[in-house]
Amino acid sequence: MLKPGATIGILGGGQLGRMLSVAAARLGFKTCVYEPGGDCPASHVANFHLQAAYDDADALRRFAQSVDVITYEFENIPTDALDILEAIRPVRPGREALRISQDRMTEKDFLSGLGLTPAPYAQIDTLDDLTAALAQIGTPAILKTRRFGYDGKGQARITDPAQAEEAFAAMAGAPAVLEGFVTFTHEVSVIAARGPDGQIACFDPGENVHKDGILHTTTIPARIPRSRQTDAVLLAGRILNALDYVGVMGVELFVTPQGLIVNEIAPRVHNSGHWTQNACPVDQFEQHIRAVAGWPLGDGQRHSDVVMENLIGTDADTWEALAKEPGTAIHLYGKADAKPGRKMGHVNRITPRA
Repeated sequence: MLKPGATIGILGGGQLGRMLSVAAARLGFKTCVYEPGGDCPASHVANFHLQAAYDDADALRRFAQSVDVITYEFENIPTDALDILEAIRPVRPGREALRISQDRMTEKDFLSGLGLTPAPYAQIDTLDDLTAALAQIGTPAILKTRRFGYDGKGQARITDPAQAEEAFAAMAGAPAVLEGFVTFTHEVSVIAARGPDGQIACFDPGENVHKDGILHTTTIPARIPRSRQTDAVLLAGRILNALDYVGVMGVELFVTPQGLIVNEIAPRVHNSGHWTQNACPVDQFEQHIRAVAGWPLGDGQRHSDVVMENLIGTDADTWEALAKEPGTAIHLYGKADAKPGRKMGHVNRITPRA
């Protein structure tokens, strides 16, 4: 168990790294962010920013030797970098969670192997694979790169088999997976945490709405019965235990009349968990820091209902009007340029718990 004053290393300097650094500081920890880019959101609040590339072996060693434990805010960390870091300091969550989540096909096979239900899927390496998969799975469907896709990137929607060639070309030769569409009433996500001792704590499932492939809002409580909420939490715990996981994970689920379908997992703090910052005594970021530091977990209880809304692009320019809204907490990420589709911040609108 790390004592206050220890240093937590964070791979990645975006907004998640920024909010992890703030949570760590509240518990008396220092943070060192490893990020190739300059003037990144996390560098504004972390104690140290080591600016270097992920293929800089010397910098990686210096980073690892300067911290007591290493965590990360994004999944696509190069394997060679992890080899160097893990030889010097513990990396939490562990390598297996990264290996599985970095590849959509591997992730779906893992979930199926646990007896969980993902959307229908097929591995796509050739145009013939795609044609055959469309014949079996049907349309509409979505073709996704197996690696490096996020917020709707690396994807092509197929509504007619005649679009197969165009969709396959959009993958630019990258290995892909075809996912069938699922008829669902809504999407929910569970933010779950597991400590090194196996203790698990979950926050209430949140109901998600996306726009243009990017999360727009998460609403708590979600419109699902208590029994289904319990199912979602138990499902998340099953995944954490199977991975011997340490840290916070986001588990996205589709709610269907037949049960819960697992959309994807994210081995890190998650956008759909930002609501916890203002509705819970211990939020997802503190929960993650507690887990990787070996501290007891918070219980995840909430004291309020909440709607989290992402501020995308120029949405953040409304900060003055948002600041006047009663019951609204503003979280801005310190990014200089408000580009279309870029997450610039979020707000949590709090109301008394029903």
